[in-house]
Amino acid sequence: MMRHLPPALLFCIAAGAHAANPIVTDIFTADPAVVVDGKRLYLYTGRDEASPGETTYRMNEWRVFSTCDMRNWTDHGVAAMVKTFAWAKADAFAADVVRHKGKYYLYAPVKHATIPGFAIGVGVSDTPTGPFRDARGSALVTNDMTRETPNGWDDIDPAVFVDDDGQAYMYFGNKVLKYVRLKPNMIELDGTIRTVGLFNFEEAPWLHKRDGVYYLSYASGLPEVIAYATGPSPTGPWTYRGVIMDKNKVTHTIHQAFADFNGKSYVFYHNEMVSNADYRRSVAVEEFSYGKDGAIPRIAQTRAGPAANPAPGCNN
Repeated sequence: MMRHLPPALLFCIAAGAHAANPIVTDIFTADPAVVVDGKRLYLYTGRDEASPGETTYRMNEWRVFSTCDMRNWTDHGVAAMVKTFAWAKADAFAADVVRHKGKYYLYAPVKHATIPGFAIGVGVSDTPTGPFRDARGSALVTNDMTRETPNGWDDIDPAVFVDDDGQAYMYFGNKVLKYVRLKPNMIELDGTIRTVGLFNFEEAPWLHKRDGVYYLSYASGLPEVIAYATGPSPTGPWTYRGVIMDKNKVTHTIHQAFADFNGKSYVFYHNEMVSNADYRRSVAVEEFSYGKDGAIPRIAQTRAGPAANPAPGCNN
């Protein structure tokens, strides 16, 4: 159930309360990223604003939602927009948010106004719900800094992972996966941008750690499936482990994020469940359990979504 929605929509949700997927039904959401902060899980999404029948992405803002029980969600509105970055001109593509030393950092791919192609900006906020402000006043990465592909969108989909020792890494890319260390201030690169060879990598990298093992998941192929690899460190070497979610029926993208919350594990993704259209997507979530060997199983998309999992003292 979603808070802060029009009465008519609340009625529609109540009538179908048995279904928790997709999470948001009053707008189209895509490209999930998640932060667990205390007793709440925060979900960050892009917003698809393409009209019916359009065959291109129309994206201008990033939204934020939260829950303390994985069933009831609060809409916190717009966290940032393209115009948050004065040097950007368009396209609020898949972003990531990370909490570090009491602040929240938004890593956002946008088209640069003066340098051809996509660039990555960094926003910062004192709260997980924003609003985020430009932390640098300039792009962290621009398209002229990387030459692995001839296209102008190979510096998209940033995902930031902070290891137990405090070192932060940013992973990003389309067709070729790249990574770079970040300085302790989280807004400067620390060293050379490096490339990673991964089987059939398309985009949407996401790194998480469990029991000393690093899990690097990503969108593979086109139309995309979710695949993953594992390694002994944030930089690999990586061993391919296979596909864990099949491609969508209509939209050619899928874009995953993982989180552990209140003792259970979840994967977020998007599909075309509401619109049946490629460029009008909706974020959904599934609960899963790791195998005894730590493997991630094949995960099916469902309308029911996960069971309620309220954190102690949960009050949505």
